Amino acid sequence: MRIAVAGGTGRVGRHVVDVLKERGHEPVSISRANGVDVITGEGLAEALAGAQVIIDTATSPSPDEQSATEFFTTETRNLQQEGERAGVKRIVVVSIVNTDRMSEGYGVAKVAHEKAMLAGPIPVRILRATQFHEFVQQLVDWGRDGDVSHVWKMQTQLVAARSVAEALVDLALEETPSNGQISEIAGPRPENLAEMARLLVQHSGESLRIQEDDAPFDAEAYASGTALPGPNAKLAGPTFEEWLEAS
Repeated sequence: MRIAVAGGTGRVGRHVVDVLKERGHEPVSISRANGVDVITGEGLAEALAGAQVIIDTATSPSPDEQSATEFFTTETRNLQQEGERAGVKRIVVVSIVNTDRMSEGYGVAKVAHEKAMLAGPIPVRILRATQFHEFVQQLVDWGRDGDVSHVWKMQTQLVAARSVAEALVDLALEETPSNGQISEIAGPRPENLAEMARLLVQHSGESLRIQEDDAPFDAEAYASGTALPGPNAKLAGPTFEEWLEAS
């Protein structure tokens, strides 16, 4: 099957491309690096030609709520319009666990993404994931201030990007998909983000102190466990510590 992967060179998208190849399918990696732009539409019609499914893993280059919302709604409009012209049968979208419980920031932009997708002509499945293992390094880097890194106070259930990619492919290949259905995937156990950041720093041998601080937005929600999955989420390993050792 020919399957287009929006954001095909990104954190999850590159794993989706690998999984599709391993399962004998024909992935089409959609990214600016491959000459396709989901915002301007450049090269999009050609990339979607013959595709039966789109897996949307594209991410906004900015975490700002307004910028990210504009990115996702524009990308969605282009994927839905060009996908309909190309005869695409369904779209599978990766989103964030409990994003609809966030009041500002990137989470609000992802809600706009979901709503725009569900309003389009092509049937959509949404997979909400918890934060990826790679998110820990990203937050450590964002919070650097000399020999200290300020990391969000957050309860989460970190999941491997590869595990999310496998779940996205499973949904893309379902024989009888349910339009509008939202499912969840998470790592195998709840974890404290700052503690995982300390493990990361210890593993790298870097001399950096981790300071746990409130998140810059939705601080109470993140600290109280809003980022944790619901009881029906699919749980997938490895744990963050296992992933760190393997990498």
